[in-house]
Amino acid sequence: MTVAVVQFGGSNCDRDAVRALSHLGVDARLVWHDDGLAAGAGVDEPTDLDGVVLPGGFSYGDYLRAGAIAARTPILAEVQEAATAGVPVLGVCNGAQVGAESGLVAGAFTTNASARFQCEHVHLRVERADTPWTAAYDAGEVIEVPIAHAEGRFVADDETAARLAEENRVLFRYCEPDGSVTDAANPNGSRDNVAGVLGERDTVAVTMPHPERATLPDIGGTDGQGVLRAFA
Repeated sequence: MTVAVVQFGGSNCDRDAVRALSHLGVDARLVWHDDGLAAGAGVDEPTDLDGVVLPGGFSYGDYLRAGAIAARTPILAEVQEAATAGVPVLGVCNGAQVGAESGLVAGAFTTNASARFQCEHVHLRVERADTPWTAAYDAGEVIEVPIAHAEGRFVADDETAARLAEENRVLFRYCEPDGSVTDAANPNGSRDNVAGVLGERDTVAVTMPHPERATLPDIGGTDGQGVLRAFA
């Protein structure tokens, strides 16, 4: 089992992802974007991979828009190929922004309503338990995972938001500890409190909170382990 963790200039959660995945028994390998997805991971084709992670950080300094430049690098064509073939692909924080910018998921992520960098623990309500990313949870379960972003506000036009709701593609929502979805529990002003969404396939997901930072028992909670177990 080989999972590629893609590195861009400015990635800073790539090694966190590798460490968290390794803790779960997953062979995770750092892949520098210029090396190509398959070659960097030591496989013949992107479709030979068992998973791809687009990690957090500040790829290319967040110039233009967060994730915009990374989304247009050649390696994203290989990520798209893998995703189309059903290879699990997870974007986290900056990786979520890259996923949205590249069309892996609908919607976009923009400046927080507070116009400030938000770094704190948040509660998330699991909206679906029938996906690879949430199979370890129950629908409606509340987990606690950290966030660290300045452009984490999920936005979508009315048509896109309605389609995501109709197709049940919202994975997580920001919530209170008791699971109630409120404005006060929304750290960045995301539409409908959305914290994570699925792509056209449920093997593709992005999440603004960091599950890899809630995986290792020695540095905090382990509520994020379930997300990463999709690769295991």
